[in-house]
Amino acid sequence: MKIVILDGHALNPGDLSWEPLNQFGSVTKYERTPAELTAQRIGDAEIVFLNKVSITREILEQCKNLKYIGILATGYNVVDIKAAREFGVTVTNIPAYSTMAVAQHTFSLLFALTNFVAEHNSSVLNRGWMNCPDFCYWNHPLTEIAGKTFGIVGFGSIGQRVAKIASAFGLKVLVYTRTASKVDDYNKSVPQEFQVKNVSLDDLLGSSDIVSLHCPLTSENKEMINSDSIQKMKDGAILLNTGRGPLICEKAVRQALDCGKLGGFAADVLTSEPMANDNPLFDAPNCVITPHIAWAAKETRVRLFDIALENIRAFLKGEPINVVN
Repeated sequence: MKIVILDGHALNPGDLSWEPLNQFGSVTKYERTPAELTAQRIGDAEIVFLNKVSITREILEQCKNLKYIGILATGYNVVDIKAAREFGVTVTNIPAYSTMAVAQHTFSLLFALTNFVAEHNSSVLNRGWMNCPDFCYWNHPLTEIAGKTFGIVGFGSIGQRVAKIASAFGLKVLVYTRTASKVDDYNKSVPQEFQVKNVSLDDLLGSSDIVSLHCPLTSENKEMINSDSIQKMKDGAILLNTGRGPLICEKAVRQALDCGKLGGFAADVLTSEPMANDNPLFDAPNCVITPHIAWAAKETRVRLFDIALENIRAFLKGEPINVVN
């Protein structure tokens, strides 16, 4: 079997080993692959692993020997799923590997806007404390989150983990999901004080002090957070996005930050990645952006790779798992 890794750097910048893949065939690894070289690098390989490299119908037409595409991520919009099915190419993804890490990062973003640890540390390093006449000071308003309302949009594994953490911090949790049974099952599994309430999106936006997005991107919810939906939110509310960048209208969020309608915005994802030079959120007030790293803890990436190995092993046995097409 010929195996090609098209963009290995994201998963493994050098702290993991690709060696376990050698048991399945001859492996060729590329750190990154530009679009114009994708078909050439796949060549006559039967198996391809990728993260963000796009596999179009045209590429599938050129790579006649291809039998399996292993996506090293949960999202699979980079592959033309319909065309892959037509060409008999099995496509798998890595579900639920990043639940703990993304939930953790969600609260890291929140605390960046409520406690301003980095800013206060910078102030201390710039001798602000040494020159202070008092035993303490703060140069940003600090916020206690206990007792506030935390709205979660989307209630898959990450949303549910975020709900548990939010409840542990003493937040009241509201949920918007089209799958009410998820909320029912969740509430049956947690203590009374950790239970959540399923509400409409408008009710969630209007009642929440903090809104956190954890839903997949679809054609129906693209830019679900826009000028109209932001107007339904509480004045000064905080918005978090660790889902997908296009869930929000970035221009509308920037306008809301500039006028103070939003008290803060923090995200790990943007509409265009890497960040474009003209992104309206660049240098916005009360805005924290991290470069799509919520999934990137070493422990998380090890888990991802272990699942990828199980995916290819199951495929070669004729019993594929985590198939998305």
